[in-house]
Amino acid sequence: MSWLAPDEWQAIQLSLKVALWATVGSLPAGVMIAWLLARKRFPGMLLLNSLVHLPLVMPPVVTGYLLLLAFGRRGPIGAWLEEQFGIVFAFRWTGAALACAVMGFPLMVRAIRLAIEAVDPRLEQAAATLGASPAWVFLTVTLPLALPGIIAGAVLCFAKALGEFGATITFVSNIPGETQTIPSAIYAYTQSPSGDAGAMRLTLIAIAISLLALAISEMLARRVGRARAASS
Repeated sequence: MSWLAPDEWQAIQLSLKVALWATVGSLPAGVMIAWLLARKRFPGMLLLNSLVHLPLVMPPVVTGYLLLLAFGRRGPIGAWLEEQFGIVFAFRWTGAALACAVMGFPLMVRAIRLAIEAVDPRLEQAAATLGASPAWVFLTVTLPLALPGIIAGAVLCFAKALGEFGATITFVSNIPGETQTIPSAIYAYTQSPSGDAGAMRLTLIAIAISLLALAISEMLARRVGRARAASS
């Protein structure tokens, strides 16, 4: 892509990497929490549901600041991770992935929870009466039937991660080549009198990536639906 400047190409590559890791890293927890909220009733359920959706209602800057307090080099979790495992989040691309995962997590959980709630519990009960363990029922009945919703949740998280700005720039700043994603690069361009062309290029790229992600998700969901219909 010779029409893109090297720093713009870096921002695109970093955005894709951050969004992918944010989605993949949060998907297992998203599926399990969505299943808990959809199928179980327990003390603290309302609190868990509120904590999951809190990033949606809090200003993104507040979320980024809380992440900095907790996962920064002087934060309790960040200092422990660096000391024990050499893992650093603050002002690194890994921190951008963490911030994007936190911001996209509520959208993922919501979509997956609705998909699990739509699964007929009688199918799960029938599998259990045939001797299947709860884990096997989940893997062979619940998960396949909820797969379109899981795909939708993953795409929503990916899209949110791709466009996340407030929490990311607060937590990891805007360092070219290290933490500068597409939204951060667009913001940097808007601060320059001659940055309109670069901002427009990155905007068009962001729209194209988002449309491609939505198209792929729709294709996968339809393929899963056809396979499920053929097997029933």
